[in-house]
This record gives sequence, structure tokens and C-alpha cells, in this order.
Amino acid sequence: MVRRIASLPGGRVTKWVVLALWTALLIPALMLAARLGDAEENDNSAWLPGNAESTKVVARAERFGLGDTVPAIVVYDRAEGITSADMAAARADAEAFGGIDGVEGRPQGPVKAEDGKAVRTVVQIRKDRTGWEGIGEVVDAMTEIGAAHPGGPGFHVTGPAGYASDSIKAFSGGGGLTTVTASVVAVILLLTYRSPLLPLVPLLTVGGALVTSEAVIYLLAEHAGLTVNKQTGFILTVLVFGAATDYALLLTARYREELRRHEDRHEAMAEALRRCGPAILASAATVAISLMLLMLATLHSTQGLGPACAVGILVGLLAMVTLMPALLVVCGRWIFWPVKPSSGSTAGATTAEGVWTRVGTAVSGRPRIVWIGTSLALGAMAMGVFGLRADGLSDKDQFTGRPQMAVGEEIRSRHFPAGSGDPVYVVARAAFAEQVRTALSGVPGVSDVSTPIVKDGEAVVLGELGVDPSGTAALRTVERARAAVHAVEGADARVGGSTAVVLDTREAAARDSKVVIPVVLVVVFLVLALLLRAVVAPLLLTATVVLSFGAALGVSGLMFSHVFGFAGAEASFPLLAFVFLVALGIDYNIFLVSRVREETPRHGTRRAALTGLSATGGVITSAGAVLAGTFAAMASLPLVFAAELGFAVAFGVLLDTLVVRSVLVTALTLDVGRWMWWPGTLFRRHDEPLPPTKEHELEPALPDRLR
Repeated sequence: MVRRIASLPGGRVTKWVVLALWTALLIPALMLAARLGDAEENDNSAWLPGNAESTKVVARAERFGLGDTVPAIVVYDRAEGITSADMAAARADAEAFGGIDGVEGRPQGPVKAEDGKAVRTVVQIRKDRTGWEGIGEVVDAMTEIGAAHPGGPGFHVTGPAGYASDSIKAFSGGGGLTTVTASVVAVILLLTYRSPLLPLVPLLTVGGALVTSEAVIYLLAEHAGLTVNKQTGFILTVLVFGAATDYALLLTARYREELRRHEDRHEAMAEALRRCGPAILASAATVAISLMLLMLATLHSTQGLGPACAVGILVGLLAMVTLMPALLVVCGRWIFWPVKPSSGSTAGATTAEGVWTRVGTAVSGRPRIVWIGTSLALGAMAMGVFGLRADGLSDKDQFTGRPQMAVGEEIRSRHFPAGSGDPVYVVARAAFAEQVRTALSGVPGVSDVSTPIVKDGEAVVLGELGVDPSGTAALRTVERARAAVHAVEGADARVGGSTAVVLDTREAAARDSKVVIPVVLVVVFLVLALLLRAVVAPLLLTATVVLSFGAALGVSGLMFSHVFGFAGAEASFPLLAFVFLVALGIDYNIFLVSRVREETPRHGTRRAALTGLSATGGVITSAGAVLAGTFAAMASLPLVFAAELGFAVAFGVLLDTLVVRSVLVTALTLDVGRWMWWPGTLFRRHDEPLPPTKEHELEPALPDRLR
């Protein structure tokens, strides 16, 4: 049954059926994928759960025109001092701003700073379904008006609307990210395959998988309530390219091997799928299940990221076991040019196999010392976690460069109160308005409080903050403000505004980490236990991946602070880094240990450990390089979050590939021996002590290599 299924994608007739079906699928998929941007929700408040306090405030504040708007703070500056002509131009701009479609009400200002060197105007921009894109269009129109004054003062749009506008411009580099990612994969495949033609097949297949994934995600967003945003899009791109290419490497390596055993390429592909298919399937299932667990998060953006990325993994898997086999078989052996594998030919040990054979021989000398020493080294690297500040970034620190929003924020903070133009607002019952105002006035960090505005039995009070509204100090002020107004009995007072949204987002992210991470570990352990039919091996493998994650996070924290100069990390960074590193890191352990388990009945656990390392070392190293390269490509986006997540995952994957999988897991297997398979049947097979071996003595014992 398994053999028959494996023969379908590369069958003499069925390969053409597979190609026809994929062609028919990709035509509508291309059209649907192009509409994914229309389904994105890039407004931070849309990512929060319904029970968040700032979410509850939105509905109550709409009657005051606050719930559905974001402020754009326009700042003019002149070092020599604002002139009367500058003020006249600012007033004319304010009138023009009011006529822009998307601007709500009359702009507030212009107001000259006390030092006379800057002017501020606050414009409320209406939020709608278009999210950041719509806000960005309004900000662009405002910028065009402000730039129409030759020799005038400096002009910048900052505040939440300025941040949204610059963010959408940064994310608009998604097309460039796809190009960079594809280029990275192409270079690595060229170096791996040493063929100018063969890389075209996996690249074409990955492209089809990415387009199909985006089409499916668009349908889920439109008809199943899936929350997606720009972040989902760029993570999906690198994940599909990286993971699907990994599966392509494993399949192609086995197919090349089988071509040397079979005259008929159709039979070679069927055998290749039968042999490596289970490992690829187990790997994809582990990653997809781990990602789906993000649905346990309360943040809608994180909830949506999990299913979206799981769709990418599963579609990538489907493409690699159907479309790619069909393409390879249609192309024939010439696709491997200039070194075409012919039936009956042999391939000598590759350089990579020789390297990993030598590593295995070195580790086998004193495996216990090796795994203890490696664990201590990884533990030392993990100490850097204590220096990782993952409590969020202010708006101006979100970018690797200095867009106009960041420059404008610096100018505003020099000449005006830091929180001006972006207040917190408290909605309460009208009868308690003055009590709430008094309570808010007494909160440290609140520099000014407005007179209550009453409407339909509700009242709103605005509070100006004395610090950057997106900074940590402002979040602490909102916490104190909530405590103060909640204490007004019967007022039903709630605190909202952009700062409150940021606070609720960070608290939800912290909660999600505490809930999701333990569940992911349990599920990964259970998947490994089912796959390996043992308990000890899954425990050890899970522990090694956690240790690898800690080391990667520790090194990342040090790099962020002392090398890259980042101000910190987003609150959601540890959770996303954990899920990607654990899910993808366990991948390589599955590939290695599955091969070890396959060889154990013939050679015993210890000899199988060395055989498995030598046989899988080259292809897993290439797969790790591809995955690390794709995530490193995220640094091409001018966003701190993208750069940090890309670095952490890329470094973690390389660490897992080169150290944890090759040294730590191999040393543990050699030391533990047959106990790896307890309480399974392989445990009852007594393991002979591994005799001292030299590299040339290990070669004859190698089984059919997975190249």
C-alpha cells in the first residue's frame, strides 16, 4: 500500500496528472494570493482579545470620536526660531489637512513651543478596514502638503499615525524579502548540488507552494475569521522557503541515491519517496502541530500566525511530495548535469560525509565528557538571557534606521511635553466624571487632565502624559492610572488610548508565553514518543532542543544589546523564537535519530549513532544552512523585530545543526546506548561496547547513504 502511494507522484502516467492538477490549482491561487493584503489587519488594537481593557474602551469612546481615530502629530521646527511666515504656513497646512479624505474633525493647532523653535499640529485620522495602508495614504497626503513650502521649516509627521505610515513602508519591502530569500536559497542549492539546473526544480516548487499557501490563508482570513497582518506575510515567506527547501534536499538526496540502483527513474522516485517520506512527514507534522498551538494565545495576531504558518508548512510538504517528484521525473537524469547519476554507478564518500565521520569518531572516544562539556558550554551561552530586555520597544525604536516618525518624535520631545498630542483617555459614567478626573490628576506621570466631556450618560477625560507615550515609563503610568480610576466605586471607569493598547498587548504576550511554551514542549515530546516508540530518547531530544533554544536566546540578547545596539525586544519575541526554534530544531533530530533507529537492529545503538551521523550529516547541514539563510534574509527589512527574530532563529538553527545534533545528541546516544529506546523493543537488544575505531574502519559499516 505504501509503495503504491509512493509511486503515484512519479508514475509514468500519473506524473502528468500531478502536473496538470498543480497547474489548474495555481491559476486561481495566483489571483487569490494577490488579494492577501486586502485581508490584513495591521491595527494593533485589532490584535487584542475582546476582554482587554483598551478594547472595551473603544466601543464606549466612539460616541466621542475617539475610538475609531489615531492622532497624527505634525511637527515643524527651525533652529533659528519659528517665523511669522512659518506660523502662517502651518495654519494654511492645518486648513488643508482638514480637507483630506480620512481626516476626522478639525486639526488642533498649530501651537508654538515655549522656546519658539517648533510648532505642533494634531490631526485625527479615521481608522477603517484599510488599517495602516489607509493611514499611510493620509500621512502621505499630509506630507505632500507640508513639503510645498520651499525654504520653510522642517516638517515631520509622528505619533501613532506616523508610526503606522512608516511601518507600512517598511513592510512594503516584502517583495524585496522574497527576492533576497530566493537568492539565498539559490546560492546554497548551487553549492550543495553543484549543478546549475537542479536548483531550478525546488525553487519552482517552493514558489508554487508559497503562492498556494497565500491563497489558502486569504480564504481563511476572509471566510473563517483568521487574523493576518504584514508580520504574518514575511514570516510565511521565509518559513515556506526554508522548510520546503529542506524537504527538497532530503528527497533529492535519496532520489539521486536510488537512480544509481534503478535503471527506471520512475521506480527510483517511488523508492526514494517510500524511504524518506516518513521522516519528511513526521518533520512537517511536528512543525505544523507546534505552530498550531499558537492558537492558544490570546493575541489575535499570534493566534493567526500559527495556522497561517502551519498552512505554509503543510502546503510546502504537499508540493515537495507531489509536484517536485513529478518535475524531477519529467526532467530525467539530465537535470543533475554535469554529474548525472547512472544506474550501477557508485559515489565515493563526499567531503561532508568525511567530516561527519571524523566528528563521530572523535565524539566516540569519550562521549560522556563530550556531552557534559557541550551542555555546560550551551548553559553558559544561555546566561545571556538575563540581559535580554523583552518588555517591548517604543515606536521610534521599532526601526533599524531613522524614518521621519523617529526624527519627528525626537524633535517633539525636545520642544513639547513628551506625551502631547497622544493622551490616554478614561471613559466613565457621567455621574462620576469629576471624581474620575480628580483621581487621574493625582497619578504620577500624568502632566495635564482635561475637563470631562459628557454625552449620553458617559463621560470622557483626557490625560496628557509627561513621557513618550510608547515608552516603558508611559506604560507604568497607565498601570497607575488604571489602579486610581478603578478605585472610584460605581464609576465603571476604563483607561484606553494608544499607550493602553501597547500595555495590553505586552501583558497578553507575556501571558501567551507562559501558556503556550509548556504545551509545545509536551506536544513535541508526545510526537517524538509516538515516532520513536520510546520514552528516554524523546526526553533527551526535547531537553537538547530546550538547551539549544536557551543558548540561542542568550547569545541573541548579548548581540542585540552590545553589537547591534537595539533598545530591547518585543514582548512576543521569546514566544515566537521558541516555537520556531523548537519546532524546526526538533526537525533535524528527527532526521538523525530516525536513521539511527533504522540502523540499530543491524548494528546496535552505538554503531548506529555513528552510522546515522555520517549518513545524514551532509544533507542535514545543507538543510540547516538553507533554513538559517532564509531567516537571516529577514534582516533586509528595516524593522528591529524582523532583524531580531531572523538572527535568533538563524543562529539557533546553525547551533542546533552543527553542535547540538552532531555533537550533543550523538554523544548522548553513545553514552546511553540501548536505553535510548526504553521501553520499546529495541531496548531489549543488547548493545556491544563500541570498539576503538579509526575513520577508515568506520567506512565499510556505512549503510545506503542519504546524500
